[in-house]
Amino acid sequence: MKLEELINKNYNQFHENDFHILKYILNNRSTCYKLNINDLAKKCNVSRSSVLRLAQKLNFSGYSEFRVFLKWEDEEEEVNQSYIGTLSNDLEATLKHLQDKNFNEMCELIDRSERIFVYGTGSAQLNAAHELQRAFIVQHRYLTIIHDETKFEVILPDLKPNDLLIIISLSGDTPTLVPKTQKLVAKGVPFISITNMKNNTLAQMTPYNLYATTTSVPTSSGVDYTSLASFFIVGEVLASQYLEYKERKRKE
Repeated sequence: MKLEELINKNYNQFHENDFHILKYILNNRSTCYKLNINDLAKKCNVSRSSVLRLAQKLNFSGYSEFRVFLKWEDEEEEVNQSYIGTLSNDLEATLKHLQDKNFNEMCELIDRSERIFVYGTGSAQLNAAHELQRAFIVQHRYLTIIHDETKFEVILPDLKPNDLLIIISLSGDTPTLVPKTQKLVAKGVPFISITNMKNNTLAQMTPYNLYATTTSVPTSSGVDYTSLASFFIVGEVLASQYLEYKERKRKE
């Protein structure tokens, strides 16, 4: 729960002194948790007991617990700001790559393919595959989702050179994916790779590759978080480029 929520929840208990202390804390979030109870009281020109009573009105056992809460909230805010900045940079880099990309060959490949399949190597990638499917439906191109590795194994022998497979993979180096793509190459089945912006095995095996920039962000829990929002952007742009391609063909 945020500090503002605690204040709202216990609003009726506060006196003038409490609001004075809270105003100082809210305006100095990043430094308050570094102050001991005496220092904070001095900054607010109130007594030590006033600060303690405020902490208790906010449902903390004492000032020490309140101070830990303020520290945790400040650290979480830093992580959130870091994430937003990183996500913004990732999206910008992805769009820059897509703006410089020539989609003509990919659009021609999509247009002449009899069947189009989409495979995502993980749950988030599978979500991106479903969104890609949705984007193409309005253009009367119907993509078949391959939902898991077992179904990929079943479908693989039936794929032909006039089919097309779109593979969405974060790393592009998933060990179980390599032998499958090698079989695609051997059979002459074309595929488009959508991977992270780095050198990877999947992208090396096809001339049709698109890249999404993704950056891992550390969190307060110690586990890095990676957003796949850029992969959805790549799918949207691919679909829009195909729409423009079809419009040009119609006018010709």
